[in-house]
Amino acid sequence: MLYSAGIFGDKGDAGSLNRACDGTLAQGGISAALHSSHFSADEEGEGDSDYLASCRIRNPESGPQASSLELKLRWSTTKTPSAMLTWYNADYDGVRGQAAPLGDGWSGVVRHEGGTYQVMAALDCVNQKNKALVAYGDLLGTANDTTLTGLGRVTTETARKAAEKHGCQVKAGRRLTDLSTARLGAPGAAKPLPQAEGSCAALRGTDAERNGTPEVMEYPADPDAPQTNCFLVTKAKKPGYGLYAYYGAAAKDFLTSEGNQLREGYGPTHGDRDYAWATATCPQSDQRAVFVLYRLYDGDTDTYPVPHFSDSFAHDALQLFAEHEAKQRGCTDVRMTPRA
Repeated sequence: MLYSAGIFGDKGDAGSLNRACDGTLAQGGISAALHSSHFSADEEGEGDSDYLASCRIRNPESGPQASSLELKLRWSTTKTPSAMLTWYNADYDGVRGQAAPLGDGWSGVVRHEGGTYQVMAALDCVNQKNKALVAYGDLLGTANDTTLTGLGRVTTETARKAAEKHGCQVKAGRRLTDLSTARLGAPGAAKPLPQAEGSCAALRGTDAERNGTPEVMEYPADPDAPQTNCFLVTKAKKPGYGLYAYYGAAAKDFLTSEGNQLREGYGPTHGDRDYAWATATCPQSDQRAVFVLYRLYDGDTDTYPVPHFSDSFAHDALQLFAEHEAKQRGCTDVRMTPRA
């Protein structure tokens, strides 16, 4: 148990670990994340001004047991990273854009795409308005609840150390102890809309059933998470609509990510995608929060599970979602905006 917790054991190249990510790598949790007591670290992206620091930690295994952990740190005031890192361009594609809150007081989420789990944390600098330390931790390799919890610990604690090193005072959460792969839902686990009590609670009073989505896939309500999402699901257990909320640094990154360029006074330009759009003013940042609803596409069947998009339903559902979210965060001035 002590080996798996990273308390005892051969931690490999101690020098490389101490230098990793500009000396801010938090080593607690690495053994659990990589399922190994021996690993080494490499600096990445030297001279890349887009990142404050970047490093990769690997275990020495080969084959199915091989795994690595990649960390990237940046200020929210720098250039937004590529869509491959932020994943926001997948929001309209089934549940690919889903994110579950980290919990335990952390401003962060956990995501999953293909064979990669990612923990993202965005820690606001309370002494530097509109600046946040944003950390991305990607786990490449076999994942389970233990490795995911380790990834969460490394990412959040490294973000806290890096922020403090650079004079950014943050409100950190508690040590993560129980991240689970089950936090990321599956359409088959959907439940009837009247039973919604988490991120989809605001939609209980809508006519979603009449619009082809009588069930929901939701996540725990968490006022600290930089992203919230809710999925309305068809009788065939297919995600039909996705509702997303973004705050602070996550809202800024969403707006500038690929395919989401904001036109003044309008929502993002999404070609022929069906969506509704809203914003709100929040106390944590001058960056307005963003709320968006998409009619979702099903890549497995090359169809839209909801065959007919209703502008009026989308508008009403998103407005309820946005107003509920805003109330939980102390946000005001919710504005529904016209489509571009």
